[in-house]
Parts: sequence; C-alpha cells; structure tokens
Amino acid sequence: MRFYLGTHQPSWLARDLGVPLLVSHRRLADRKTLPRATHPWALDSGGFTELSLHGRWRTDAIAYVAAVRRYATEMGNLTWAAPQDWMTEDHVLARTGLSLRAHQRNTVTNYLRLRDLAPDLPFIPVLQGQKITDYHRCADLYERHGVDLAALPLTGVGSICRRQHTAEVQRIVTSLAARGYRLHAFGAKVLGLAKYADSIASSDSTSWSLRGRHVPGCTPTHRSESNCLRFALRWHHDLLQRLPATPADYQQQAA
Repeated sequence: MRFYLGTHQPSWLARDLGVPLLVSHRRLADRKTLPRATHPWALDSGGFTELSLHGRWRTDAIAYVAAVRRYATEMGNLTWAAPQDWMTEDHVLARTGLSLRAHQRNTVTNYLRLRDLAPDLPFIPVLQGQKITDYHRCADLYERHGVDLAALPLTGVGSICRRQHTAEVQRIVTSLAARGYRLHAFGAKVLGLAKYADSIASSDSTSWSLRGRHVPGCTPTHRSESNCLRFALRWHHDLLQRLPATPADYQQQAA
C-alpha cells in the first residue's frame, strides 16, 4: 500500500523527501508560481472544505481541468487527481440541502465531465456514501454509465475520514475490494489502516498536523509542530512501521 503524506505546504513537493505527498487544489490554485515536484504526488480537490463553507462548488469543471493541467505541466509527477466530488457526511448534506443520492449523482456526473474534457489527465472516480449499500449503489451508477471501475488503476473511497468506527470502514473497504477495485481510502484513520491495508492500493492522512498542534515546536521559530517537516516525516515513518508492508516494499513502490 502506498501512503501519501497529506500536507498544506506545497513547497515540500520540491524537496527530495522520498515520500509521496497529497496536496489540495485549494493550496495551489492562487499561486503564481508552482514548485517542481521531485517525487510522485496526488491532488486532492478540497471538496470537503468547499462544500462545508459554501454548500456548492464555485469552480466549474472547465476551470478545474485548466488548473489540473497547469499542475501536471508545470509541476510534473502528478500520479492522480481527485474529481470535484460531493461528500456525504450529514453536516455536508445539511449545508448543500441535497440528498445523499443527489451527491452521488453529482459526483459521478462530474467525473464523467472531467474525463470527457481531459481524457489525458489522471482523474480518478470516487465512491461516496454512508452505508455499505450506498457505496455499492454509487459503484453501480458508475458502471451504468460505462465506467469499468475494476479496469481502472485507482478508485477513491470518500466520506470515511471522520468516521469513529474503524470496523465499519473496514467492512466498506473490503466489500468494494472484493469487486476487484484498486482503492484509495481518503483520510482513513491510522488506527484502522492496519486492519485493511491489504485491501487497498493507497491512502493518505494529514493527522500528523493535527497532532502536531499540541506538540511544542522543535525550534524557536516553531510554536508547534503542525507545520514541521521533520515531525511529519517522523510520523510518516512510524506509521509505515505499523502497517503490513515493510519500509523496503514501500520505498520500491514509491520510487
């Protein structure tokens, strides 16, 4: 399993870290200059924040494609990009005023639109839901639109990062993996990863930064460790030690 270190520091992409990073579109969109990525990285669309704050996507598919094309061209090494998906947590549904099924339809429709606009860019489909049946219904919706998820290199699983019950996430992930999908678990809780790491292709987390807020800074200029590269890399290394894959396996995968 490849584990992406989530970061809100785009400049880290230019560092020779040997670790794949996940960076949000929200952190890149307004930059006049972009770092040249030295290692594989992935793009998060920032959808959770966008919908939580505004109840809708303010950027249309054409503008998003233009932004992703810029990242792929100017930064390089872009492994995949999330679509403008619609999360299904209860408070997000309340903010948009739409039903869970409407969020699923919007998610599938956006992926199809992005794929049609830019078939050369590495957009991945994302499954959204709350219960296992929701996620399978979302998968069936893709299939009905001619998207063979099992034939794709990666399919995201969204709306799981804030779940407290890791056993529920494990059931969702393993049931989708049984359909032959190569899965990316967005923001999966670290404690649950060891239980289903062998069922997914990749995952990501920025929980190191949340933990770092409560750790005194390692230098006089650091009030906390929430933005510390050394703290993040140490957290990432410690996490890999607890997962089924060995560090050597990981380094070979990330190379």
